[in-house]
Amino acid sequence: MRPEADQILNFCAGQWLGELAPQLAADYARSTASLNAMLTIFAAQEYEHGAEIRARENKELRTLLARHAPSAGDATLTQALSDAAAERDQTLTISALNAANNTLKSLLIRLQCALETQASPEAQAAAKQIWESLAAMAERRMLRIPPTG
Repeated sequence: MRPEADQILNFCAGQWLGELAPQLAADYARSTASLNAMLTIFAAQEYEHGAEIRARENKELRTLLARHAPSAGDATLTQALSDAAAERDQTLTISALNAANNTLKSLLIRLQCALETQASPEAQAAAKQIWESLAAMAERRMLRIPPTG
């Protein structure tokens, strides 16, 4: 058996929480061990789901940019949005996905700013759709504290 990184991290966290932290006399040491255990649990969650979440997010961002590029009201911005929407992730490394995500979100912010200057129902609907997508993305990125027991 070859354990995956998330299994190793969760095992270490369990050791810190279940065995090490309770044996530490000083409050600071005990809370530090517990905090490190929780951070390790979060790292395990990121290992398991991080690339999937980011790749899905990048795809959704590109879809939003493509859909709403014509509403940008500025030819240069419309072209930048369309160009970014046509790109694809070349690798699934977290660093590459994060870099693409940062670029896409910067363009999305520019699009939102452009939409906010417009009073048309289409621009308002586009802005609403963007906010709903951002809320869904935030929900997917939320780290979960596992139940104790």
